[in-house]
Amino acid sequence: MPFDKPFFKSALFVSIIAIVLLSLLSCAERPEPPSEPATSTASPAPTVADTRPVIMAFGDSLVAGYGLAQSESFPSRLQQKLDSKGFKYRVVNAGVSGDTSAGGVRRIDWAMKQSPEIMIVELGANDGLRGQPTAELKKNLSTIVKQSLDGGAKVILIGMEAPPNLGPDYTQEFRQVYRDVAREFHVPLMPFFLMDVGGIASLNQGDAIHPNAQGVDIIVENFWKVIEPMLIRKD
Repeated sequence: MPFDKPFFKSALFVSIIAIVLLSLLSCAERPEPPSEPATSTASPAPTVADTRPVIMAFGDSLVAGYGLAQSESFPSRLQQKLDSKGFKYRVVNAGVSGDTSAGGVRRIDWAMKQSPEIMIVELGANDGLRGQPTAELKKNLSTIVKQSLDGGAKVILIGMEAPPNLGPDYTQEFRQVYRDVAREFHVPLMPFFLMDVGGIASLNQGDAIHPNAQGVDIIVENFWKVIEPMLIRKD
């Protein structure tokens, strides 16, 4: 698999994961997306409805674009990539900083009201930091993936890593959850969102944790290998 590299076994990787997860939990949580659009007394000018199929990026601060301009976030960069390749999809940013897999379960009903054609699920980092049982992580991810599939969406699952201070057994069990869920539901898996970016100063923000715009571009290029086979060209 193109993402399986020796970096996963290095001491540097272990340190990076610990720092990344600490930051993910410490990020100020953003409010959950409303279940209904906000109302306004203004009379906006008529607009043409956007009928492009939706790709929903459903995750935590790494998806939300913590510390970045909106145009530099993962969903925005993915939208730019799709546009440049001539694929007519609309990417929706459904990332909430500090979110957990349990939070994702609470939000999945709202997400499916958007009728996504493709659901990108990137959750679990904060579960690992809090030492949540891997059985709970698996249950929550399974619920999110199943509900997405039942709603007619194709799903891409993105993995994360557990902090090393919880021990090698927990780390392995945590990593295995993503593989097991992907295998059970027959969905593609990107094993680690920050591959080729984590720990490289020039690709991260000043906190040395969250990717900068250049780092996001690399993440999108890695992710493109997973999503491209699922895309359909439409007139």
